Amino acid sequence: MRTLDIIKTANTNLLRNKVRTFLTILAIFVGSLTIILNSAINAGVNDYVDGQIKAMGGDGYLEMMPTAALDAMSSMMGGTIKEYTEDKPGDSQAVYFKDEQIEEIKKIDGVKEFYPLYSTTEDYITSEKTDKRYNVSLNGVVKGFELDLVAGKSPNLDDTGVYEIALNENYLEPLGFKDAEDAVGKTVTIAVPSTVKCYTSAKRSDCQTLVTATISGVQANGILSMGGPRVNMQLWNEIHEINSEGMPPESSDRFYQASAFVEPDKIDEIKEKLEKINVKAMTIDDEVGTIRIFLDAVLAILNIFGGIALIAAAIGIINTLFMSVQERTREIGLMKALGMSRLKIFFSFTAEAIALGFWGSLFGTGVSMLIGYGANAVLHNEGMFLESFPTFSLVKFTPEIIIPIVLLVMFIAFLAGTAPALKAAKKNPIDALRYE
Repeated sequence: MRTLDIIKTANTNLLRNKVRTFLTILAIFVGSLTIILNSAINAGVNDYVDGQIKAMGGDGYLEMMPTAALDAMSSMMGGTIKEYTEDKPGDSQAVYFKDEQIEEIKKIDGVKEFYPLYSTTEDYITSEKTDKRYNVSLNGVVKGFELDLVAGKSPNLDDTGVYEIALNENYLEPLGFKDAEDAVGKTVTIAVPSTVKCYTSAKRSDCQTLVTATISGVQANGILSMGGPRVNMQLWNEIHEINSEGMPPESSDRFYQASAFVEPDKIDEIKEKLEKINVKAMTIDDEVGTIRIFLDAVLAILNIFGGIALIAAAIGIINTLFMSVQERTREIGLMKALGMSRLKIFFSFTAEAIALGFWGSLFGTGVSMLIGYGANAVLHNEGMFLESFPTFSLVKFTPEIIIPIVLLVMFIAFLAGTAPALKAAKKNPIDALRYE
């Protein structure tokens, strides 16, 4: 009997007892569905987080601040309290980057770009489509960011003097735009205060400078990209200049946060060198590490339940095939009498086990895809919790996920079928033919 004939016969034999076969496949289906669906959710979440990290600068992006600034923030948030010492008094200047630190950072091998992140203040944003004004807090975007956009493009980072902004979706309706596409290419007006002038001005409007910026694109909401609209560095620097008007340079040019683009394979080495000059640095992946660990732990627990279901299914396969061997004892004896080898008899029964695993995992894959894509569509509807994250796909089914799981289930089924198959292969043909 050829291998193909054995496989066809194995599938036909599964139909001899449809109820028993159905219940066994059902158990395999439950375990496969749980594991495949969890794996797809894990892939979807991690793919989205990776995209968010990429939008925030990617693997080679570092955020840094002086150790003193981080300690001060930690103390304010209830962290470790530092003991006062006379050689290190509580100097407020220590929380800002020093010139020598900046020079040392730029000299570190692997640091390609360094950007000071000045604190800026904006009073409001408005557009020609509305007479209302809205509070706004802007963020800068530097080279290397790949913003997650629903329309348009990232702000122009070339030194052209053009002011551009990527709005958040939640600003569209208040500013009078119909949708993201309608906003692209339009302009907004940002009111920027001069800190010094505002101390003496009777009216806030007297110390404001109105700056016009072109909307280059609209950002999709994200778990990492939450915050204000993002502007190119030309506009960011202009806002800083307006805020700092009238201030002495030693006050206006200081900053306690900075970012840098570095060579990804040198990040650990660069972090160590920064530590030596009292600067702490983190990648975006460092900041979301806890989120990843939590999600992976939850999905791992769910996969354990899927594994338990597969163990139960394996026991069902053993039971199904032992009963099948018992029922087909005379048939096994006849096959041996006609010259069928032990190996082929063994393979014919393990083929049935593998077929059970294949059909169970195949149905599990199909139903998990229906559930996953269906849930993804429903949860993006208005009023649902994914409505605000249009680019977040809850599940991601790929051959790299599905094929290994299907093969694993088939292998488990094969192992479960070996004991009944060995029993069938070892039967004495004469005794088998006499079996009633």
